[in-house]
Amino acid sequence: MRAFIVGVGGMTNGGKTTLSESLKQQIPHSCIIAQDTYFKDDSVVPVDSNGFKQYDMLSALHMDQMMSDVDLWRKDPAAFLRTRGPTHTGGSDVYLLIVEGFLIFNYRPLNELFDKRYFIEIPYDVCKTRRSCRVYDPPDPPGYFDGHVWPMYLKHRREMESSVPGIVFLDGLQSKEELLAVVYKDVIEEIETIKEKGQNV
Repeated sequence: MRAFIVGVGGMTNGGKTTLSESLKQQIPHSCIIAQDTYFKDDSVVPVDSNGFKQYDMLSALHMDQMMSDVDLWRKDPAAFLRTRGPTHTGGSDVYLLIVEGFLIFNYRPLNELFDKRYFIEIPYDVCKTRRSCRVYDPPDPPGYFDGHVWPMYLKHRREMESSVPGIVFLDGLQSKEELLAVVYKDVIEEIETIKEKGQNV
């Protein structure tokens, strides 16, 4: 069975989920595993010296469970897809897994599985404005973005850039249609190459 794994990373509120969902709707036999669904319970997330919950760290996520789910997909994409309900089928016999999240490229066991890597970036002021318009549970306390979210983003981005090659950086200020067009064309070309070679990925 032929399969292909795409990583869609980026900062908070950069457009990862929107792009991933749009890609899933356009490409047959595709599904999404989202890192945001693997957060640990708030009661076990540590607090720093400023009183901020340390959510923007790998230790705040059940990465073991996320990897288990990715492995389930790798073992049998068709069966995994059936557990996710109705999906777009037909037109291709290549299965696509879209993994999206803010730290997917910073976790080596997961990063090593990606065939393509995309990272959406937006400026600080846009990111802060978008974040302030979102409702979180638990809600962001005053100063959380500047005191924790943005500094951790910069830290993790430096680590990512120093250790992960082959990332395609995307301008998150482009429209969702423009972003989709770029990634869709790229992924479809890769899928067609896989089909032509008849290779198992």
